[in-house]
Amino acid sequence: MTDTKRTHWAGNYLAIHQEGRWEYVSRVRGIGAAVLLAIDNDPSGDHVILVEQYRVPLKANCLELPAGLIGDETAGEKAETAAARELEEETGYRAGRIENLGRFCSSPGMTSEMFTLLRATALEKVGEGGGTEHENITVHRVALSEIADFVDTKRGEDCIIDVRILMLLGAGFLGR
Repeated sequence: MTDTKRTHWAGNYLAIHQEGRWEYVSRVRGIGAAVLLAIDNDPSGDHVILVEQYRVPLKANCLELPAGLIGDETAGEKAETAAARELEEETGYRAGRIENLGRFCSSPGMTSEMFTLLRATALEKVGEGGGTEHENITVHRVALSEIADFVDTKRGEDCIIDVRILMLLGAGFLGR
C-alpha cells in the first residue's frame, strides 16, 4: 500500500509535506535552483567567484557559490538563463560560456530540492554585483590555489560554509 502525500503548509516558495513517516520540504510551483561554479581564468591562475551573505535561518553569514531560483518569476525558465541572470546580479560578472553539469541534491533526507550545477567561464566584469535591494551580498574573487586558506579564514570569522564549497577543497580536505 502506498502512503499518500499530505501537505501541511505551503507558502510562496516552500511547502511542508508528509508521506508515511517522512516529513520533508519542497519548492512550490516547479521552482528550482541554479548554482554557479564561476571560474575566472587569469594569466596568474584561475580564480573562483564566491558570495557571502547573511542567511536568516542560520543567523549568520554564509560563504556560498553564486546561486538563484529558476522559474520564480518566469514559468518554464531554463537553468542557463536563470544562472546568467543571477551571476550578473549577485557578482557583477557576465559569463561568455555556461555549461550545465547536471542536477544534484544537498540534503535529500529533509528536502526534495535539487539544484542544477552550472560552470560559468569566460567571465567579464560588467558591474558591482551585490544582489537586489533585498540582498546584501559581498563578492569574493579567490585564487583556487588559496581556497583552503580563504575558507579557514572565513570559518575563523564564524562564517558558515555552504556544503558545495567542499568541491573546491577536494582532495586537500581529505588529507587533513
